[in-house]
This record gives sequence, C-alpha cells and structure tokens, in this order.
Amino acid sequence: MNAVDLDGATGWAIGLMEGFGAPGAGLAIALENLFPPLPSEVILPLAGFTASRGDMSLVAALCWTTLGSVIGALALYWVGALLGRDRTVAIAARLPLVKVTDIEKAEAWFARHGTKTVFFGRMIPLFRSLISVPAGVERMPLGTFLGLTLSGSLIWNTIFVMAGYLLGESWSLVEQYVGVLSKVVVVAVVVAVVCFVAVRLRERPGAGRHAR
Repeated sequence: MNAVDLDGATGWAIGLMEGFGAPGAGLAIALENLFPPLPSEVILPLAGFTASRGDMSLVAALCWTTLGSVIGALALYWVGALLGRDRTVAIAARLPLVKVTDIEKAEAWFARHGTKTVFFGRMIPLFRSLISVPAGVERMPLGTFLGLTLSGSLIWNTIFVMAGYLLGESWSLVEQYVGVLSKVVVVAVVVAVVCFVAVRLRERPGAGRHAR
C-alpha cells in the first residue's frame, strides 16, 4: 500500500498503519472516537486487510483497535465527568427550547437503561463516541463503563476487522454498506431534533394564537 496514492481518511489511516503497524491502527481508532467524522468503517476493515497481507497479525489488529476504542471512549467519559451534572443543567438552562426537566428525564432514562445503552451504543455509528459523555456526566462506575465499552467495542471491531481480513482487496465494500446505516442514523437524529423543536414551539405561550 502506498499512502500517497490515496487521499482523505483512507490515506491517513494507511499512513499510520505503515508507520506504526497495529499500534497505528489503535491510534486511528482512538482518534475516531474523539472525532466521529473519522470513519471506523474505513479504519477497521483496512486493518483487517493489512493483516491479511501479513503486514500485522490478526490478533494484534483486534487487540490494538479495541484498546484504541477503550482509550478514546475513556477520554470522552472524563470529559463528561469533568463537565458534571451541575454544569450540564446550567448549559441546558441557557439553550433555547431546552428545559431542565428534559435533563432530568434523560437522567432517569439513563439510570434505567444506561448499561444497555453503553454496550449497544458501541455498535451504532455516531453514538459510539457520544454515549461516553453522558456516562461520565452520570458517573457510571468506571469498572462497569470499561467492561461494557471493552465488550461492545470488541464485538464491533471483530466484525469489521474480520470482514476486511476475509474480503482482502475488496475490503472497501464494507464502507459502502455501513455507509447506508450511518445515513439512516443521521436521518433519524435529524427527524428527532425537528420533532423536538416543533413540540417545544407549540408549547410556547401564545403559539396557538399565532397559529390562528
């Protein structure tokens, strides 16, 4: 592989793997957690393809990418922990259309479903990174957070690394199919935000009078 022949995230990831091997793949995944626009559906299959060529071992690819996932998630967990509930509520109180009760409802929901959300969230594009922040805000026990993140990330990473390993030169097909899932998630988020804003606008005093 020649990094200069490729542009964007793919060329960047190839450069890391060529320069550092399996640890480079782990570094790429750690950064992907911190900057979600960097696509894991490119990095992970590429690591698998690299392993299929013998440039790194398959076990090393799985271990380092999973370690990178945990490190990136842990960094965001501490962002949430440092932000804390009080700052989160204070920020929410200043945002238009957001109520403090929304935060309280989110807290109650996370208290009931937080463990499942952290585990399965590791397998959903975009939310893979974002879910670590509320876990930190709510101060989920660190051991629990690490265990859920490790197990969820290992499943996700294994699927995509093995796909790249088995597909070989056709590893980029993974990105095409997962890209559809990413678009579905983005559309769902946009629809949810639009619905939330619409409900809040209707709840404003005088909204009914203006509508008439």
